[in-house]
Amino acid sequence: MANMIPLGVPLDRAGSISTLDSLDFARYSDDGNRETDERVAVLEFELRKAKETIQALRANLTQAAENEVPLQERKNYKSSPEIQEPIRPLEKRALNFLVNEFLLKNSYKLTSITFSDENHDQDFELWDDVGLNIPKPPDLLQLYRDFGNHHVTARDVVDVSVGVEDDELEAATPILGSVPVFETTPQSIEQCLIVQKLEDQISVLNSEKWSLMEQIQRLESEIDFLKNENFAVSTVYGVAPHPSLKQVPLTVSEDNGRYLDIKSSENDNKHGNAEETSLSLSAEVDSRNSKDDTLNSVPCKETEKLSSCAPSTKAAVHFDKPNRKLSPAFHQALLSFCRMSADSRLGSEVSRIADSEKSVMLMLGRCLPHIVPNVLLAKREELIPLILCTACLHPEPKERDQLLHILFNLIKRPDDEQRQMILTGCVAFARHVGPTRVEAELLPQCWEQINHKYPERRLLVAESCGALAPYLPKEIRSSLVLSMLQQMLMEDKADLVREAVIKSLGIIMGYIDDPDKYQQGFELLLSALGDPSERVVSATHQVFLPAYAAWTTELGNLQFHLIPTLLNKIEKLLREGEHGLDEHKLHMYLSALQSLIPSLFALVLQNAPFTSKAKLQGEVPQIEVTRFPRPVSPLQDVAIIVGSREQLAVLLQLYDYQLEHEGTTGWETLLWVVNQLLPQLIEIVGKINVASTACVHEFSRFFWRLCRTFGKIFTNAKVKPQFQEILRLSEENIDSTAGNGVLTKATVPIYATGVLTCYIQEEDRKLLVGFLEDVMTMLSLSHAPLDSLKASFVELGANPAYHELLLTVLWYGVVHTSALVRCTAARMFELTLRGMSEALVDKRVAPALVTLSSDPEFSVRIATIPAFGTIMETVTQREASFLEDPQYQDQHSLHTEIIKTFGRVGPNAEPRFRDEFVIPHLHKLALVNNQQSVDSKRLDIATHLFEAYSALSCCFISEDLMVNHFLPGLKCLRTDMEHLSPEHEVILSSMIKECEQKVENKTVQEPQGSMSIAASLVSEDTKTKFLNKMGQLTTSGAMLANVFQRKK
Repeated sequence: MANMIPLGVPLDRAGSISTLDSLDFARYSDDGNRETDERVAVLEFELRKAKETIQALRANLTQAAENEVPLQERKNYKSSPEIQEPIRPLEKRALNFLVNEFLLKNSYKLTSITFSDENHDQDFELWDDVGLNIPKPPDLLQLYRDFGNHHVTARDVVDVSVGVEDDELEAATPILGSVPVFETTPQSIEQCLIVQKLEDQISVLNSEKWSLMEQIQRLESEIDFLKNENFAVSTVYGVAPHPSLKQVPLTVSEDNGRYLDIKSSENDNKHGNAEETSLSLSAEVDSRNSKDDTLNSVPCKETEKLSSCAPSTKAAVHFDKPNRKLSPAFHQALLSFCRMSADSRLGSEVSRIADSEKSVMLMLGRCLPHIVPNVLLAKREELIPLILCTACLHPEPKERDQLLHILFNLIKRPDDEQRQMILTGCVAFARHVGPTRVEAELLPQCWEQINHKYPERRLLVAESCGALAPYLPKEIRSSLVLSMLQQMLMEDKADLVREAVIKSLGIIMGYIDDPDKYQQGFELLLSALGDPSERVVSATHQVFLPAYAAWTTELGNLQFHLIPTLLNKIEKLLREGEHGLDEHKLHMYLSALQSLIPSLFALVLQNAPFTSKAKLQGEVPQIEVTRFPRPVSPLQDVAIIVGSREQLAVLLQLYDYQLEHEGTTGWETLLWVVNQLLPQLIEIVGKINVASTACVHEFSRFFWRLCRTFGKIFTNAKVKPQFQEILRLSEENIDSTAGNGVLTKATVPIYATGVLTCYIQEEDRKLLVGFLEDVMTMLSLSHAPLDSLKASFVELGANPAYHELLLTVLWYGVVHTSALVRCTAARMFELTLRGMSEALVDKRVAPALVTLSSDPEFSVRIATIPAFGTIMETVTQREASFLEDPQYQDQHSLHTEIIKTFGRVGPNAEPRFRDEFVIPHLHKLALVNNQQSVDSKRLDIATHLFEAYSALSCCFISEDLMVNHFLPGLKCLRTDMEHLSPEHEVILSSMIKECEQKVENKTVQEPQGSMSIAASLVSEDTKTKFLNKMGQLTTSGAMLANVFQRKK
C-alpha cells in the first residue's frame, strides 16, 4: 500500500518549521530598531506557516479517522481477498504522484499535463504535498520489480524529529501478537502488519501535532518578548509602542479555541534568558456544547495532556532589563518619542487584550455600538452574527438590550432579504436563550417599533411576531403578541404591513391553546376579510383562515359556530338588502365559506365510521389530479389537513365505498352537511336577486367547489335531488305559480352553472342540456320573466367550452312548435354571441337567425333584431330589408327596436358599417318620424333617436357624413323635440352648433374636397378588408349575400 511507512526508514523533518536557533541576528547588531522589526516579521511569518501546517495535519488526522476501516470490514477484506478495500485520500495522492512521475520519465508529457489538470488540488512537483512526514517510496517501475519479494518486519518506528516518549509509543502501538490472525497465510499476516503500521502512523501524526503546537507556543513567546522589549518602559510609564509595530498584523487563528493572554512584569534577574516566557492557553469551553470541535479529533491521552498543561492561574511574563546604566528619566524621555494613545476610548480598548470568553463579550459589547454606524448600510447585515452572539453571551442585561436595539435598528429601511436575515438571527437567538429571555429581551424591541415611521420597520415587527411565536411562553402568545398584532391590523395604513400581520396571526392561531381567545380570533377574522386591500384579503384566505379553521375544528366549533354564523350573516344581508344589497359584504362572507370547504370535508373524513379502518398497508390507490379544485394555499389542501396524500387516498376510497353501499347512517358530520347545511344554502340561493350577475357568479363558484370537493357520488346522491325537489320540473307545473316562482329565481342559474357543470362526462352534459331546455320551455309557456334563463346563459357563455352546448339548447327552441319558445330562443341568441368564435357564428348562429327572421309569427321576427345587432357583420342586408320593406314601414315596435340596437352597437361597430348603414338609416328614421301624426309614438321614437345620436356623437364622423346625414338627422330630431320635449331641444341645439363648428374649422384647415393621405390609406385599407370578408362568407341564401363578418 502506498501510504505504508517502510520500517527502518526515518521520517523526514517538516521543512516549513524553523526555530529561533536557525535565525542569524548578528547582522542587525548595529541597528536595534531594524533588528526588532525584522525578527518580528520573520517570526510572524513562521507562526503563520506553522499554523498552516497544523491545519494540514488536522486534515490528515480527520481523514485518517474518517477512513479508518471498522473491525468487521477488516475481517471481510481479510477473509475475502476479492473484496478490495476502498482507496484512502492519502493513498490516492501518493499514487497520483507516482503515476505522474512515471508519465514524465517515459515522455508522456501531454498525458501528464491532462492528469495534472484533472487533479488540480495536488502539487506534483513537491512530494511533501502528499502528506506530512511521509517518506517517498520508490518509483512505479521499482515497485513492480520488487513486488512479491519485499518482507515486512515488526519493528517500532519513531520519527527522530518528534519527541515521543517510549511509554506513549508502547501504549499507542499495538504489538504484533495482539493483532488477530484469521488465516495463517503470508497474505493475512501482511495485511495485519499493514493495519498495525497505519495505527502507528496515526500515533506518530498525533505526536507531531503536539510537537508543532509547542513550537507555536515558543514562537508566540518570542513575538511577545520582542514587542515588550520595544515598549517595556511604556508599560511602566504609559507610553505607546513604536508606530512600526502597528503595521505588522498579528494573525491569531480562532479555530484552536484559545485566547492569548499577555501580561508584563519586571524581572529581578538581570541575566534572565530572553526566552523565559510562559504562555497561558485556556481552552474556550461553550457551556451549551458538550464537546469542543478541536478536541474531538484528538486522542484521549493527548486531550488529557493538553488539559494538564493549561495552568489554573496565568503565569506572569518576564522581560529582560538591559544591562545599561541609563536613568529612568532618560528612558522615559527616550520612549516619549513613541506615538501611542492609551487615554482615548479606542486606545484603552486596543491596549487591553481579552483573556477569557467573558472579557471578549464585554469588549464586543463596548465596541459594537461604535462600529455599526461606520459600516455601509448595504453591508450591515454582515454584522448580524456578531451582534447576536454577543447579545446571547453578554453577562450584562443592559448591554444585551442595547445590542438587540442595534439589531432592530441596524438598517434604516431593511429590504425583504435583509429582513429575512434579521428574522433568521432572531429565531436563532430565541432557540439559544429560551422563552424567558425572548419575552424579556426581544419582544420589547418589537413593541418599541410598532409605530415606527418607516413601514419596513413595522413590517419587521409584524414578521417577527410570527417567527418568534413558537419560542414564546404560551401565555404571552395569546395575550401580548395577539394584542400587538390586533393593534397593527386596526391602525396600520400600509397594506404590506397588514398583510404580514395577517400571516403572523395565522401562525399564532397554529400555536394558541386558550379557548377564551376563540371569539377574539373570530373578530380578527371578520376584520381581515373586510380589509380594503386585496393583498390582505388574499393573505387571510391563504394563511389566517385555514389556521383558524384548524383550531376551530379542534374546539368542535366548525359546524356548530363558524359556518352557521357566516350563513346567518349572509341571510341577514339578504333580508336588509331588499332595496340595495351590499355585494361586497356578501362576497366577503361567501368567500370565507368557500375557503372553509376543505376543512369541512377533512372533518367529515376524520369523523367517518370507517376512520379506524384507514390503515396504510399494501399498495395505496392514486388520487386523480382533478379530484379536488386547485387550492389557493397549501393550508387549504385536504391532503395536508388530513396528514398526507397517502392517508387521504385511503380515506377517499373508504368514503366512496361508504356512500355508494352503506349510506350515511351514524355519520353525524355528513348528516349535518346533508340535512342542515345544504337546505339552508338552497334557501339562501332562492333569496338572491337573479339580476345580480356578481352574486350569481359567487354562489355558482361556491357550489361548484363544494360538489367537486365532496365528490361525484355525493353530488349525484345528495345535492342534485334537493335542487330537483325545489325546482319540480314537470309539465303539470307549467301553470303553477309556485313552480314558476322558483324557476324565476337565482336557483336556476346556480343549479345549472354550479352543480350541473361540476363534471363533464356525456351524461352530465345531457342532463344540463335537458334542464336548460325544460326551463326555457316552461318560462316561455307560462309568460314568466326570462331573467333566470338569461343569467344561466351569461354565466355559461363566459366559458367557450359551453358555446356548443348553448347553441344545442337554442336550436331546440328554434324548431319548437310554440312561437313563445321560438321567441325566447331568438332573444337568447343575443347573450350567447358575445365572445363566440366566427366559425360558430357563421355555421350555426346565422342559419338559426335566418330561420327565425322568416318565422310566420311577427313577434319572433322582431325578437331576432337584438341578435342581428350583436353580430353586425351578418345583419346589414337583413336589417335593411326590415327598414325598406313596405310591410314594415308602419311597425312602431320594429322601428323602436332597430333604433335602440343602433344606439347600442353603433359606437363599437366597424366604421364602414356605421358610416354607410347606421347613420344614414337613422337620418331616414328621423325624417319619417317628422311625419308621424300620433304624438305618443312620435315622442317614443324621438327619445330613442336622441339616445342613439348622443351615443354616436362621440365617434369620428367624416365631413361628408356630418353634412349629409348626421347634421340633417339632428335637425329633424330637433323639430320633433321643439313640440314634444323642449328640454331635449336645448341639448340638441347645442349638439348641432358644436357639429357645425367642427365642420367650419375643418374647412378652414383643409381645402374643400381634399382628403389627407392618412384618410385615403384608411379608406383603402377598410375597402380591402371589406372585400376580403365578403369573399370569405360561406353562409348560403340571398339574404346574407352582403353580410359583414364579425371582426375578432
